[in-house]
Amino acid sequence: MIKVTVSKNSDGVYNSVCIEGHAEYAEHGQDIVCAAVSVLLITAINSIESFTNDEKEEWDNEGNAGFRIISTVSKESELLIHSLLLGLNGIEKEYGKKYIRIYNKA
Repeated sequence: MIKVTVSKNSDGVYNSVCIEGHAEYAEHGQDIVCAAVSVLLITAINSIESFTNDEKEEWDNEGNAGFRIISTVSKESELLIHSLLLGLNGIEKEYGKKYIRIYNKA
């Protein structure tokens, strides 16, 4: 199962997304749930880098990837993170909590 943890900063704005695990929806290389989650995350990271001046750190280790904005979160980044969460929630709704779960961290 993929575990998505999203966090907010002290202002109550999303600033961090961590994705761990594998969906195990299908065989390695054929798993459309993992592929969809990966595409959404990579697009969000690349979009924040291309369309904002926000400083961020990112990581991508086997089975663990994500990012955290370490500067003030711009309105553009806030929108991009909400877009990422919209896509991830859609995957969770379509394929079920057996394959992906989203957690909000206080």
